[in-house]
Amino acid sequence: MNKIILGLLSTSLLAGMVIASDVSNRLDEVLAAQTEKVQDRYQYRHTKETLEFFGIEPGMTLVEGLPGGGWYTKILLPYLGADGVLIGADYAVDMYPRFGFFKQEDLDAKKTWVADWTKEANGWRTDGDAAVVAFQFGSMPDDMKGTADAVLMIRALHNLARFENEGAYLSKALSDAFDALKPGGVVGVVQHMARDEMADDFADGSHGYLKQDFLIEHMEQAGFVFEASSDINNNPADQPKATDIVWRLPPSYATSRDKPELKEKMKAIGESNRMTLRFRKPE
Repeated sequence: MNKIILGLLSTSLLAGMVIASDVSNRLDEVLAAQTEKVQDRYQYRHTKETLEFFGIEPGMTLVEGLPGGGWYTKILLPYLGADGVLIGADYAVDMYPRFGFFKQEDLDAKKTWVADWTKEANGWRTDGDAAVVAFQFGSMPDDMKGTADAVLMIRALHNLARFENEGAYLSKALSDAFDALKPGGVVGVVQHMARDEMADDFADGSHGYLKQDFLIEHMEQAGFVFEASSDINNNPADQPKATDIVWRLPPSYATSRDKPELKEKMKAIGESNRMTLRFRKPE
């Protein structure tokens, strides 16, 4: 009897290893199919390692916070595959005027973002890719609740935190993430990370950086359980001063576009120092 049980366990373990290998190979293929410009960023974004750390797999329904121009979306669509669903989630319409630099036409466009982005993302799809839908934080449709296996918040939380006191934007976004997930669902966070000793008013999101303890506290207040952290996206070369903004670094080069020497210094630092945190909605 013991030999039979051991044999069944070995067969099950082997099957699990084969499935894991197939998933990893599929991700490799998707990553290799991206443009050279996208692949150049893998050295900073550690895309394969990040998605594997969060446990993202084909067939999932996944919420992508702040999908923007689709850098991750274009990877996730073929990776999630025909059985998957990708849900884009943008900032609330009334948060954008608080930045103070958007033109009125850009603000007006946010009113139709759900339809516009869904149409654009569908244009990125090919046969066999995940389906696409979208919503804006603070106004998630009821029929999306309890449907997601995972939520990704990749460099998406600093502005929500920055304007939290003006409209509870971070709280509302995390509440939506919690409601969107099935019990046991995962939230993967990658976020520009401030050093613990830096002033709290530096790490309030306005410079792009947040502290890890701050994020964990807010995630736990929203009902999530902190599960694990990884150093895969750490960059010790990023040592911002109190007056620095994260957008001084690549790919933005906000402070050095017309200053070649400074730009080379920023390029040598690389992309920002980032925390990588995994949370889970309780079963």
